[in-house]
Formats: sequence, structure tokens, C-alpha cells
Amino acid sequence: MSRRPGAVLAVVAPLLLLLTGCVRPVVLDSEVLACREGDEGTPANGVILLAQSVPTASYVPCLEVIPLGWDVSGLEASDEDAHFWLDSNRDGARAVEIRLDERCDTAGATQIPSDREAMERWERVTQVTPEYVGTRFYVFDGGCISVLFRLSGENRAEPLGFATQGIGAVPRDAVRAAVREQTDDRLELDPPADGDR
Repeated sequence: MSRRPGAVLAVVAPLLLLLTGCVRPVVLDSEVLACREGDEGTPANGVILLAQSVPTASYVPCLEVIPLGWDVSGLEASDEDAHFWLDSNRDGARAVEIRLDERCDTAGATQIPSDREAMERWERVTQVTPEYVGTRFYVFDGGCISVLFRLSGENRAEPLGFATQGIGAVPRDAVRAAVREQTDDRLELDPPADGDR
């Protein structure tokens, strides 16, 4: 993470003990990606890491709730994109993957009314049987959240509902404020480029 190493090291030091080089998948506790953590309700450290990976994104994915039988099983972040995935005891490993990118390719997807303010929603189904494979896109200023489904269980309503209710998005401004608060204004989420100092 060459563009923002100081902020990453100071803000998510406990997470970096697990993230050698910030590109290796790790096993995580779901609270690392919580939309609101602690009494202050600030985004968790994993959300900060996602935000730093895509500095143009005006929203950052996070977890509001996680259903029984689901576990956050990994997170990968780089200077260009970030994603985390969840395993299900009914739908298998990597049943749902959540990505944050600067832009998404929605070719072949259908736009439907969005359930999120300030975001366009697109759906693309690529397979229905024997397993359900599809992608939901939330497109917004400076970024896109993709939710990829690979569902082999019989009850597909739960994971599809989880994508609507359990996967949240926090405004970048809230993440920026959390970084300032957690570091007593010593660090910024988006430090100035070398030429702007």
C-alpha cells in the first residue's frame, strides 16, 4: 500500500499484524468490518483499510449484521481495490464476496430501483441451477460495491436478503472522521500526495 502506508500502519496496526503486505487473505472476526463499532459508533478498522484502498469511493462497504451460519473468512486490499468474503455452512466457501472498486462493468446487468440512497443498483444473474451465481452492483460517485453470489444451498432467499439488510455502506466522510478521532487528529484517511505537503 505504497500511497498511504503511514495512515494504514497507525490506524489499523492490530489488523496489519495479520495482513503481511496488505495483499494476503486472512481470517477475520466480523467486527473488523462492522459499520459501527463501540459506544461512539465509528467504522471498524477493516472498513478504514477498505476506504484507503479506493480513495475515490464516496461510500465504503461494511457489515451491519451477519446471520447465523455465516463467517467472514478473508479480506484482501491493495492500492486499487479491496474485497472481503463470507463462508456459509449451507452455501459453502466464498458464498458471498463483497468488492469495492473505483468502477464496475455492469454490461449485461439490469438496472432496478435502488434500495440505497445516492446509489444505482444493477443485477446480473449468470447461472440459476445447479447453483445460483450472480452479481449485485451498487454504483455511486467515485466507486462501486459489488456483491458476488455463489450459492449452492436450497434457501437462496436468506443470502440475497442478507445482501440487502446485512451489508451496509458508510459514507467516506464518516470514515474520515473516525480516523481523525481514533488518532487525535494526527492522521488523515487520505493524506496529501507528496507534492501537496
